[in-house]
Amino acid sequence: MSDIEVKNIFLGLPTTCISDVLGGLTNLDYAIKPIDPQHRIVGRAFTVSVPAGDNLTVLQGIREAQPGDVLVIAAQGDTRRAVAGDFVAGLAQTFGLQGMVVDGVIRDIEGIRNLNFPVFSRGTTTASSNKYGGGHTNIPVSAGGTNIRPGDWIIGDIDGVVTVPSEQVYEVAKAARKKLIQDEERSSGIQRDKILAGIYIDNLLGTIPQSN
Repeated sequence: MSDIEVKNIFLGLPTTCISDVLGGLTNLDYAIKPIDPQHRIVGRAFTVSVPAGDNLTVLQGIREAQPGDVLVIAAQGDTRRAVAGDFVAGLAQTFGLQGMVVDGVIRDIEGIRNLNFPVFSRGTTTASSNKYGGGHTNIPVSAGGTNIRPGDWIIGDIDGVVTVPSEQVYEVAKAARKKLIQDEERSSGIQRDKILAGIYIDNLLGTIPQSN
């Protein structure tokens, strides 16, 4: 299965299914959400680690990443200074990156939305970052409480962001697609039928040990 085939599969899957297949162990912090709820992101991670309040190495990462990569910025979860604004996001878009996932905050929200460029972050602020440097690119990072290596897959949608280790991507993609089909079949068969819905709930409750 090629990267294009994997990407096409993940584009059709909600992050919730992927998370379920991985036992919820590779989800980024719930606060990291898309600036535009309609945006989805699927691609391999190009990682950047920056000191809190500095974004010079983000520019280095944009220059080094390959078209189609997702720039994952480990900014220590800092919410005081923005890692990027519409200008930096526009640079990433110009170099063909697919989007950005920021364990920190951004600014210039209206401008970023006008770019139609997927950006996921913890939120927004008005303050800009410094450019002293001191960060690193293309190394294993911890972002949103999750370990991410260069080349791991990043999938994001309105529910949040999940990462898939590169060595598991094919099995996870197949298992998540299978789970989505099962979930859709279950929903179509139960949600509009009160009797079946009752049986489903009762069967689950029957598995719970009753206290004396």
